[in-house]
Amino acid sequence: MNLRPRIAITCGEPAGIGPEISIRAAWQLRSSVDCVLIGDAAFLAMTAAAIDASIRLVAVSLQAVRNDGLPTFGTERIAVIDCPLAVPVIPGQLNSQNGRSVLQTLDVAVECAQQGWVDAIVTAPLQKSTINDAGVPFTGHTEYLAEKTGTPQVVMMLAGGDAPPLRVALATTHLALKDVAAAITFDSLLRTLQIVHNDLRVKFGVAHPRILVAGLNPHAGEGGYLGREEIDVITPVLQAARAAGMDVSGPYPADTLFQPKYLEQADCVVAMYHDQGLPVLKYASFGQGVNITLGLPIIRTSVDHGTALDLAAAGVGHADHGSMVTAINIAAQMAATQSTRPGRGRRTPAPD
Repeated sequence: MNLRPRIAITCGEPAGIGPEISIRAAWQLRSSVDCVLIGDAAFLAMTAAAIDASIRLVAVSLQAVRNDGLPTFGTERIAVIDCPLAVPVIPGQLNSQNGRSVLQTLDVAVECAQQGWVDAIVTAPLQKSTINDAGVPFTGHTEYLAEKTGTPQVVMMLAGGDAPPLRVALATTHLALKDVAAAITFDSLLRTLQIVHNDLRVKFGVAHPRILVAGLNPHAGEGGYLGREEIDVITPVLQAARAAGMDVSGPYPADTLFQPKYLEQADCVVAMYHDQGLPVLKYASFGQGVNITLGLPIIRTSVDHGTALDLAAAGVGHADHGSMVTAINIAAQMAATQSTRPGRGRRTPAPD
């Protein structure tokens, strides 16, 4: 019997739209994906009741999962691994007292994936300031998951738009613009290309990935007149990558790279920094785009938007869960494609 892919969903900042979009997407996809929510079970039950009284959630404790495995509840109930909050939630209002509870949901999701209890994880948006204000230094999902899994380098990639999708990976992520040039080194950029190439093959099933690489400077440096990073770093990296068998080309001026005549010949674009590549991607697909972390030993996708505290404050029914649906579906597709994924772990059928 074919099992539905099992995806763990961290519900993100409880005062934002994460809980609502997680519940809505999990319920919508329940016939094809076995979603497991991770968050405060009582709060999620209250949110589900406000969305639709027919939604059925079943709370399980992490200790029970560790002892007996993660139960399967069929297609009419959704499991929730309970990570209790410290204080009650007021939608739209951040509270640092809940910061550590939010971080716990990520820890639980990583454990579930590493133990093979789930096939992938999907993360709803969280508020970095809440976790930092709780006394835990935190720069983002991507960096935290790399640390938790002992991964020395990961790559942020966003995907979206019509088929074939536009995929944009980043050579650097959350850095001040003044620090970007120094962060683009031969070794780090070559490793970025290796990660993108490998994950496109293993997790996306692209047999021969074609990767376009943007320059850092305007006009890709214009022969050194507008900067030498293309000459000194990027071009030598591309030569080394091609020598290793990768199909990479560039560096291209970023202002002309994102055209159909180039993109139709590519499986991914590697941009040098956050605001070089992502504005184009988000313009093409905002609300339906997906954030994917490459290089991890587990599969992780996420929505392409933030916590939207203003929408949460207005009550349920205002948030669009389309990006969450897409993130879950892509995670499921990646899990199915990856032939070397870990075992599913212990599944315990639960009576209806």
